[in-house]
Amino acid sequence: MDKHDLEQAVLSLVNQRGYQPLKPRRLAEALRLGDDQVKDVTKQIKKLVKRGKLAFGPEHLVLPVSAARSDCVTGTFRRTAKGFGFVRPLPPVPAWLQQQDVYVAARHAADASTGDTVVVRLRKRAAPDRDKFEGAIQEILERDTHEFVGTYFERAGGGYVQVDGTVFSQPIFVGDPGAKNARPEDKVVFEMVRFPSHMHDGEGVIVEVLGQRGEPGVDTRSIIREFHLPGEFAADALSQARREAEEFDESIAPGRADLTAEVVITIDPVDARDFDDAISVVELEGGHWRLGVHIADVAHFVVAATALDREAHARATSVYLPDRVIPMLPEVISNGLASLQPGRLRYTKTAFIELTADGAHVATDLVSAAIRSSRRFTYEEVDDYLANRDEWRTKLSPEVFALLERMHRLAMILRARRARRGALELSLREVKVDLGPDGRVVGAHRVAHTESHQIIEEFMLAANEAVAEWLKGAKIPFLRRVHAPPDPRKLKALAEFARDLGHETDGLESRFELQRLLAAVEGRPEQQALNYALLRSLQRAVYSPAEEGHYALASDCYCHFTSPIRRYPDLSVHRLVEACLNHRRPEAHFAELAALGEHCSEREQRAEAAERELTKIKLLGYLSERLGMEMEAVVTGVEEFGLFVQGVELPAEGLVHVSSLLDDYYQLDRVAHTLAGRRAGNAFRLGDPLRVAVVRVDVDRRELDFRVVVREKRPTVSTAYQTPATRKATRLPDERATKNKKLGHGKKKSAAGRPKRHK
Repeated sequence: MDKHDLEQAVLSLVNQRGYQPLKPRRLAEALRLGDDQVKDVTKQIKKLVKRGKLAFGPEHLVLPVSAARSDCVTGTFRRTAKGFGFVRPLPPVPAWLQQQDVYVAARHAADASTGDTVVVRLRKRAAPDRDKFEGAIQEILERDTHEFVGTYFERAGGGYVQVDGTVFSQPIFVGDPGAKNARPEDKVVFEMVRFPSHMHDGEGVIVEVLGQRGEPGVDTRSIIREFHLPGEFAADALSQARREAEEFDESIAPGRADLTAEVVITIDPVDARDFDDAISVVELEGGHWRLGVHIADVAHFVVAATALDREAHARATSVYLPDRVIPMLPEVISNGLASLQPGRLRYTKTAFIELTADGAHVATDLVSAAIRSSRRFTYEEVDDYLANRDEWRTKLSPEVFALLERMHRLAMILRARRARRGALELSLREVKVDLGPDGRVVGAHRVAHTESHQIIEEFMLAANEAVAEWLKGAKIPFLRRVHAPPDPRKLKALAEFARDLGHETDGLESRFELQRLLAAVEGRPEQQALNYALLRSLQRAVYSPAEEGHYALASDCYCHFTSPIRRYPDLSVHRLVEACLNHRRPEAHFAELAALGEHCSEREQRAEAAERELTKIKLLGYLSERLGMEMEAVVTGVEEFGLFVQGVELPAEGLVHVSSLLDDYYQLDRVAHTLAGRRAGNAFRLGDPLRVAVVRVDVDRRELDFRVVVREKRPTVSTAYQTPATRKATRLPDERATKNKKLGHGKKKSAAGRPKRHK
């Protein structure tokens, strides 16, 4: 029985009239399945519970959703260093819960750990938070992990591990000293045998030694193990990749369109190793355009239900860490056979998109093709071409020179058209850390989103949307890239925040009003404040077969098609296109696509979290040797216990604790979204520019504390449009202030990272 049939069988049994609640093993017996399938049944039930189609009752009994306790919800637990935590409910979330997280006191958290899927029983909180809920964990449905990374040390004849981060405040006992030949200060991986709770200590066993804390490469190995990132490819997958390479002779297979005479180019970062998209543009009679987006035909080499496909599906995405890439596919495929290298014959899935003179979509023609890229450009080269065209005229062939000119004209037309339909364009600083040969941070630089980036972005967006509409027209379910609209309550809060900054709005439910607001603050002191606030108001984009649009792009139908080398959803779309081109009706079950979407979304989020965490660790290591260093920063969060701030040139994020604000007594003003002092005009808010100094770094706990050195006077509403050069600066005093220290608020760990280029 395959996954789809098993899911339907389970749902049919549980939802039938007269069903008596059963545990997963008994449910498998009721379905007349053997012992070897009990594990598959249990796994499928957990997935259905996460998707809100089933529920767990007392003692792990499987219930239909309608029979589940109204005072219990299933969600993902997040524990804090002090032992208490929060449960984020999984969909469908009851309307009365209003999408809020559920507070769980330490005594009611059992031994649940961050990331675990739990059932929590709810009750209303006492005044003054009567509109909120707290809960007690009734059952742990699924552990997120049993393996953790930390620093080994010895105490009183026993071995202990202090787990990285702040989730476990107390060290975990791991048995006799010298287990696995571990030495004090070694970074180790251990398996939790007994999770800690408020009733008892944790206990584990060391399974791997990663190396001495602080040695080059140990930080990356630690993150790889902490986030369970994939290691080496399986032998059978590598063997299959090598066979594909040996059999590929760069000839044009029957049924594949020969586009080798087309003028095609690639534009990528200077350090790119694989090239999965190439572009051609032709002007047609009547002023129309024919945009050709040629995407590496990965599906030709990675066939479904093979060893290569198994590996690609499990990974779901390439992981881009600061000092290495963990690819979705073996390099013989990703950097070789499928990479659209200049001068080499390569197979593609090509989308020919016909557009009117002003960029309106007319038609899409998809073909399996063979191309030969005429030239590889870097973004920097294209920017230089746009600035100095006469100099480039002698460097390029007339055909390539003219193609670049057409590409630029068409991309700007498409960009303007997207803006007119309401697409949102956030302006956030993107900074990339620079690493030395040993993987340590030596500096950072800002990544400019120039016109060369915009050219490729517009063409990728156009192709993704065109392919999605093509599949929708064929009435084939497919994995979409969906981005739900923001919660109206968050938009209301954002409108209040904008008014506090001096910008009246007619309500931000309209994306055009959001566009107007972003345009109004462009180049103003409050630009970063509004952009950060809007980013926090938006939901996360995910993969799903549901017919939902993409809010930020203002697109009703959108998918990912343009990066099959590094994203499995794109590969799944390519396979559907291939089936249609071969006049086969592809089998695409909605339930299977939903499960695939959840898997790919989770892997994507894991990859982004790992990149952020490793970047943070490397920055903290850099700053640990530079206590007292001053830097320009911006406020990214305002809490009762202090300010989260992020460096402008060096993207390290840390905490300015309220006790270090020495010129006043500060308290959180929730209405104005500020940390406000008693003196007139003394306040900090999201987006405020500061100059801060590093005062404390704890790499293992991943904490960074700053002190404010210089604070610019915030513009009032009447002077909100002053330039930075005309604003006065205030240096805070060095004497201690005692009132803020008495608040005794705890600290939260910080985060650092950068946004991705593609949406």
